[in-house]
Parts: sequence; structure tokens; C-alpha cells
Amino acid sequence: MGAPEIPTTAWQFPEPTEADGDVIAVGGDLEPGTILNAYANGLFPMPLEGRLAWWSPDPRGIIPLDGLRISRSLRKSCARFEIRVDTAFDEVIAACADPRRPHGWISGDIEEAYQRLHSLGWVHSVEAWSRDDGSLAGGLYGVAIGGLFAGESMFHRRTDASKVALVGLVELLNSEQDGSNRLLDVQWKTDHLASLGAIDVPRKEYVERVKNIIHTTPLSAFGANIRNRP
Repeated sequence: MGAPEIPTTAWQFPEPTEADGDVIAVGGDLEPGTILNAYANGLFPMPLEGRLAWWSPDPRGIIPLDGLRISRSLRKSCARFEIRVDTAFDEVIAACADPRRPHGWISGDIEEAYQRLHSLGWVHSVEAWSRDDGSLAGGLYGVAIGGLFAGESMFHRRTDASKVALVGLVELLNSEQDGSNRLLDVQWKTDHLASLGAIDVPRKEYVERVKNIIHTTPLSAFGANIRNRP
């Protein structure tokens, strides 16, 4: 069984591999088909000076599924949290979009668009819940198309909680039978993500990999409502 059909869009995106710079286009809309077609072509939306822009960084940050770096302290932290999938999506994206966060970029329009995509089954949250008091301690959300998981943002309320959510995500992706057809996109290789194993790949290579995997079998890991760590 292959991936579900991506909705159509009225917009045609420029070829990112032929562009100069990270911004490929400006304008358009945030309809499900527009956003999903953007990801399928190696782009993602992010505001730029108050306007909707479509980005495709060169180089592109990814985390190889066999390259996640888990320190001894992070491994200990993993035992303090329970990983769940899609049980508190609205709370996760609201925390990521909190305007009090430094360098916040998630506008109300983008938050609503991804909530809609979540209701359609294309966007998912991976959550770290405290084993001490049962509260949501951190998490992340992203877009899943075929074999691609495009991470969008993460947050934490307790030390290491967002990192534990990332560990949980990689474990879920690695639970798939054909890991060679899975790709974890993190947009840019920040120092924080580099410490966890993120690497840079040329934009052309990233776009080619995306186009090769978006029609593969969807990530069954997101079919379960809850995943408990052993």
C-alpha cells in the first residue's frame, strides 16, 4: 500500500535546485494541498517580513536515522518520560507557537493550517510526558508524507524533554521495516541539532531523496495513539 494521494494546489512552485538563496517563492496560500505539495518538492512555509515565504535551505539539515547522538545524561533522561503520539497535538503546537519564545515564527495562520493538516492525518506530534506527575513536559510536531518526516518545531517545559521526544521520534522511524526509505528533515543544522547528530546535505540531494520517498508506504508508527518506552 502506497502513500495517500496529496491534494492538488492551484500554485506551481519554482524548481528549488535552480534557485539562488534559501527563499524560493513568496505568496500563495496555506491550503492543505499547497503546503503538502511544497514539502513534496523540498520546500516549507515560513513568514518573511510579514509575508508568506517558501523556503528550501541549501544546505539542508537532516538527522540520519542511524546517526542520532544520545549522551549518557540524555539516556538517563529518557527514563523519566513516556512517549506518546498525537494525544495532545493542539497543546504541542500552541507551546511551539508561544509568542514569548525567542525567535518565534509560527503565526496564527500557520498554526491553524497545521492544525487542519493534523485533522487530515498529515501532521503529527510526538510528546514527552512526565512519569512523575503525568504532565506534558515537551514535544515536537512535523509533516509526514510517505517516508518523509519533516520536523517543524519543538518545545520543552522540563530539562531534556524535547530531546527525549526527538529520541522517541527516531525510534519510531527506525521501527519501520524499510529504514532506507525514511528521511528525517530538520530544515537547518543548528548547533543544538548538530549536537544530536544533525548533518548538512546539498539541497539537490535532499530534493531528490524526498521525491524518491514521498510515494512509499506511510509511516505506520503514527497509526498508534500511544507508544510507551520500555
